[in-house]
Amino acid sequence: MKKFDWKERFKNKIFWVNTILAVATPILAYFGINGSDLTTWGSLFGLILDALKNPYVVGLVLVSLWNNVINPVTKGITD
Repeated sequence: MKKFDWKERFKNKIFWVNTILAVATPILAYFGINGSDLTTWGSLFGLILDALKNPYVVGLVLVSLWNNVINPVTKGITD
């Protein structure tokens, strides 16, 4: 069984963009935030703290990350 090739994934810029979006999108959507609402570091860190305090949002982020990591064209969870 072929395992995840993490070294190759970590070198891939698209993987990182997708990972950032997998975390940011559910948080921004749940709280109804636009990018223009995050104008200070304090507002960004406050949003992250609020997201970490909310188990539903944490679950949404985990599901989104799972969807980012899994390769849908292979059997199981391998690459």
